[in-house]
Amino acid sequence: MTDLIQYGLKAFAAFFSIINPLGIMPVFMSMTAALDMKARRKVATKASFLAFVFLLVFAMAGQLVFNFFSITVDSLRMVGGIIFFMMGYEMLQARLSRVKISKEEENSYIEDISITPLAIPMICGPGAITNSIIFWEDAGDAPQKAVLIGVIFLIILITWIVLVGAGRIMNFIGDTGNKILLRLMGLIVMVIAVEFFFAGLKPILQSIITN
Repeated sequence: MTDLIQYGLKAFAAFFSIINPLGIMPVFMSMTAALDMKARRKVATKASFLAFVFLLVFAMAGQLVFNFFSITVDSLRMVGGIIFFMMGYEMLQARLSRVKISKEEENSYIEDISITPLAIPMICGPGAITNSIIFWEDAGDAPQKAVLIGVIFLIILITWIVLVGAGRIMNFIGDTGNKILLRLMGLIVMVIAVEFFFAGLKPILQSIITN
């Protein structure tokens, strides 16, 4: 029992620090600024559910998929960095908050942003994917694997709660406050994007040089 608790706490700390639900919130707020509360909740629910499914799939079969397609986590980090940078630039210009979405376009918009970039790579990013694969392989028996699934579910639940609560924050700070926060967080997201990109690029360049 003690081993299970230690394994669960270690997995929880690792996933929480990597997924960072509070860090996802500004991007979610900016991308859903044109949606009402009900639509935001729908986006949060769908993105969280998809991220949970993706993490489980990668945990159980991620290494096989990566090997089959010759994909590396470092490549995923670079792609994630590019996506984040583009998102951060749009946020820095405060463009996302001015997007107007008609009722006819709303369902399509929700579908698009729920999958990318919210589910992947914001929630289920390179770090979370790597974590899920490593912890699944480290799980020695069925109880530990069950604990890992429970930890992933708990982290995604916390993320969902944070995203649903983001709508109230948006209503509180108003349009001007949202634009200020949007530009500030855009700068932060761009910095994170650069870190992501070079964290993936460095190992690739080292492997090229050594070979």
